[in-house]
Amino acid sequence: MLSALSLPVALSSRAGEVQLRRAVPDDLPGLMALLSDDPISAARGDRSDGADEGAYAAALRSVLDAPLNDLLVVDDAQGRLVGTLQLTVIPGMARRGATRLLVEAVRVSSSERSGGIGTALMQWVVHVAARATGATLVQLTSDAARVDAHRFYTRLGFVASHVGFKYSL
Repeated sequence: MLSALSLPVALSSRAGEVQLRRAVPDDLPGLMALLSDDPISAARGDRSDGADEGAYAAALRSVLDAPLNDLLVVDDAQGRLVGTLQLTVIPGMARRGATRLLVEAVRVSSSERSGGIGTALMQWVVHVAARATGATLVQLTSDAARVDAHRFYTRLGFVASHVGFKYSL
C-alpha cells in the first residue's frame, strides 16, 4: 500500500521548495537530531549522541522493512534533513472496514518551524498519501503538552475527537 506512494516529490512551502522522500539508513544521524531537537522528545530520553545509535538504527530498519509502515524525510534546498514523519496503514473492521492512515513522529527542525514545511507535509499526507493508500481516515496523536501543535492540526482541519491512553511497559 505505501509502495503506491510516488516519491520523491517536491513540496512548496513559505520556506521554499523542499523534497519529500523515503528515509534511508544514512538518514539516521539527521533523524536522531530531529528527535532530540524537540523538547518533549528530549525529555523522554531522545538524544542525538551515539549512546543510543544502535537502538535507533534497529528501529529504523524495522520501520523500513514493515510493508504497512514508511518513514519519510524532508530535505531543504541545501539537502539538509529538516523534517520527518512516520506513516502506518491500518486496515480495520470498524467504519465498514475502513483503512486508516496513522501519522506519527511528525518533526520539523526548530530552525525551520513556521516556514510552512509542516503544512505542506501534512497537506500531502491528507491529499496524496491517504488517497494512494486507500485510507478513508487520517489520524494522529499528539502529546497533551503540544499546545502549538494542536492549534496547527486544528487549522489544517483535524478534529480532536478522541482521548488517547498509553500504558508504559
